[in-house]
Amino acid sequence: MKGDLSYFLTATTIAIVAALAVIVAVQVAAHLLARRWPLLDHLARRERVPFRVLVLLIALNPVLQHLRPEGDAPGWHLAAITARVLAITAGGWFVTSLVVFFIDLGLRRNAAEVARSDNRAARRLRTQVLILRRLVYVIGGVLTVGAVLMSFPPVSRFGVSVLASAGVISFVAGLAAGPVLGNVFAGLQLAFSDAIRLDDAVIVEGEWGWIDELTLTYVVVRLWDERRMVLPSSYFTTTPFQNWTRESAELLGSVELDLDWRVDTTALRAEVDRALSVTDMWDGRAKVVQVTDAVGGYVRVRVLVTARDAPTLFDLRCHVREHLVAWVRENAERGMPRQRTEIVTTPHSRIGAIAIDVGGLFHGDEAAEERAARAAGLHEDAHDPGGPGPSAE
Repeated sequence: MKGDLSYFLTATTIAIVAALAVIVAVQVAAHLLARRWPLLDHLARRERVPFRVLVLLIALNPVLQHLRPEGDAPGWHLAAITARVLAITAGGWFVTSLVVFFIDLGLRRNAAEVARSDNRAARRLRTQVLILRRLVYVIGGVLTVGAVLMSFPPVSRFGVSVLASAGVISFVAGLAAGPVLGNVFAGLQLAFSDAIRLDDAVIVEGEWGWIDELTLTYVVVRLWDERRMVLPSSYFTTTPFQNWTRESAELLGSVELDLDWRVDTTALRAEVDRALSVTDMWDGRAKVVQVTDAVGGYVRVRVLVTARDAPTLFDLRCHVREHLVAWVRENAERGMPRQRTEIVTTPHSRIGAIAIDVGGLFHGDEAAEERAARAAGLHEDAHDPGGPGPSAE
């Protein structure tokens, strides 16, 4: 009988043996073909687990269907539903992993360029592959869940009603999740517009760092001091930012010094050449020494140097600056910045010694002179004891 335990064990054993035979045959075939196409060996290792689970569930499903009881047994319904869900899930897992494997082929072919300092094409491809991987996982999960739901008769019977309801729900959800969907589309735009890539040197929010992670919804920037700045993907599509490695990793940087007017610029240029000759950070593309300003008692000297990438340029600028500061301090004292103060002595004013002929109480006209003479006579009489006294008249 169908419900006999021995029959169940026999059928199950045959199904398992058949599944193992298929798995071994496929593995041997892949191993033989891998001698000519090495990628098949990697594919076999990559898909080993989902393929084995899928084959085993497919082999056991006919056994379960053959052992279906005459009546509607609750236990059989639960087992059938479990087997069906597991088989659909294994199939979605296998297909998703297979698609991701072919997506990774492009990244694997360009793996040799990742070690280069100017690896713009490889970083662009890596960014797009990682975004596609996440997108495939999301789509694979959604399709697998949809297939599981559609395997139930009530859902498939009322599919039209469900889809109509899903349309209304999707519209409402889209309004509620507008920012989230905006970030998702912004992430896709960043991946395929080549605006930023992984390991790009950028300046965002006044901070300098590298693109460390790029997802569908957010971007992680690794700052120069090992902090992590997490920004939504829409930030890079709506806000201006600096990308120092957009076209090439090579950069031009400047070192500025405020020196005294007596500095020897010819000797300074020779010292810059000496500083660059003792380091391998300078890529040899350009070096310029210019006096860019001369105000406020100082001359501003600017040194332009180039390097292969942003971190190397930063270290090179520090090296040149330190070298020139030591040279000015030890060998070019005339170039040391100085502030000069000149004390100017103003002659004393002689305005008080100059006679000003203006009219007044006792000088300037005849009446004033007469009053002055009369006042002088009274003054002398008051101080002379033998002077004339009052009149007898």
